[in-house]
Amino acid sequence: MKTATWTGLWMMICVSALLSLGWLENAEAYESGTVTDGAIVRGKVTFKGSVPEPKEFKLHRYPDRAFCGELSDGNGHRLLKEVTVGQEGGLKDVVIVIEDIQKGKPFTFTDAEVEATMCQFLPFVTVVSDKRRVTVVNRDPVAHDIQGYAYDLAGVDIVLHRPALNSGGTTDIVQLVKGRKVFTMQCGMHPYMQNWGYAIDNPYYAVTDSNGSFALADLPAGTYQIKAWHPIVGTQVQKITVKPNETVSLDLSFEAK
Repeated sequence: MKTATWTGLWMMICVSALLSLGWLENAEAYESGTVTDGAIVRGKVTFKGSVPEPKEFKLHRYPDRAFCGELSDGNGHRLLKEVTVGQEGGLKDVVIVIEDIQKGKPFTFTDAEVEATMCQFLPFVTVVSDKRRVTVVNRDPVAHDIQGYAYDLAGVDIVLHRPALNSGGTTDIVQLVKGRKVFTMQCGMHPYMQNWGYAIDNPYYAVTDSNGSFALADLPAGTYQIKAWHPIVGTQVQKITVKPNETVSLDLSFEAK
């Protein structure tokens, strides 16, 4: 197994917080309307090759060893599983999104929720919406230090830092600038507590389940760019064309690096 080190950049979500995101300042606004004779895109994302081993953290290096150690490998380590593959090769936690659609069904996004429990963040990947909130609830009896980052080739932005955050939680605003869609967070006290957020600006999105399956419904006829994104194994982009009332099958596959 890989031994994880404290790098300060690979971070994730810890404890009670409310995050509201604003991004893509120059993007055209999505227009909600009525879709008649909409199409459906169904598919499955699979993973081929050797699944990456979990990151390994030595519990004795971090506080709250007794509580956080209730989930361990039995040898004094916490394991962070970043790639989850089902028995039939289905890849979990892949965000599927139509990127270039300007008009379609109503965008009634529900505020996302992330839970800190047993010194882990669930789900590992969550979808958030422009000008919406993700509620992160701390169910642990121990304090956490939340650190949030957004980064790409243009550099790194610290989007959130709340030290010594306790079970009472907090409310903060996260601004994703420079057209970024991804942010990652980590507990500074317990670095094995990590997850990812992906920001969307239209209702045509899904996150693959434990079988790698997804579905996008009520899609107006046309040609679109569809993206499949996973925080560890990468991104794929593909063009699809759908006709009225059509059901399109789209299967994607990622390979081990």
